[in-house]
Amino acid sequence: MVCAEPQNEHSGNRKKVLVVDDHPIVREGLADLINKEEDLVACGWAEDIPQTIKAIKNLKPDVVTVDISLEDASGLELIKEIKARFPDLPMLALSMHDESSYAERVIRAGAKGYITKHQATKKVIMAIRKVLNGRLYLSEEMKDKLVRSLAGFKGSDTDTSPIDRLTDRELEVFSLLGEGKSRREIAERLCLSVKTIETYRSRIKGKLNLSSGSELLKCAFEWVNG
Repeated sequence: MVCAEPQNEHSGNRKKVLVVDDHPIVREGLADLINKEEDLVACGWAEDIPQTIKAIKNLKPDVVTVDISLEDASGLELIKEIKARFPDLPMLALSMHDESSYAERVIRAGAKGYITKHQATKKVIMAIRKVLNGRLYLSEEMKDKLVRSLAGFKGSDTDTSPIDRLTDRELEVFSLLGEGKSRREIAERLCLSVKTIETYRSRIKGKLNLSSGSELLKCAFEWVNG
């Protein structure tokens, strides 16, 4: 974790942004983008849950951007952890995945916004400012879907992706399968038994109407890389 805050007389007036991402190029690019703004500064970075918690305690950021797909941790679990420990700290989730796959999950976990990485260079500053001001940052379509979901409207079948049927943990296992991780690797990553991972695989196959393990792996790979 590195403190990147510029040391000048104006830095004290700028809102501090902690960048959580395990890809150096991505986080450095995001930090550079943030530091060009007169009212924002990238105060530091972290790449896993322990580093993030330590950075929040030490740097006291005003907002945190969280990559959903961290190498050794689940960004969704990290959001839940931050929400539990620092309930008033706003978070903006970033992801390579389409908004429909994760947006509702991260909002329920405690984030105030969701933005895909291909949008980040154009809209991330606007999104950061919005969540800093206590507002929600989502596309209008996603806001409508979230409101209908919270209100108990099921909507039509076309509104719902089969992936939405998965629990947060099932989606995490599904994503790791798509990244080419073995059952043992997933078990070690999630601190679970191989048997438990196999149970999750069976549940995922059932929910996605897949008949074999090879179909599951193909579907997971296409989802992660699509």
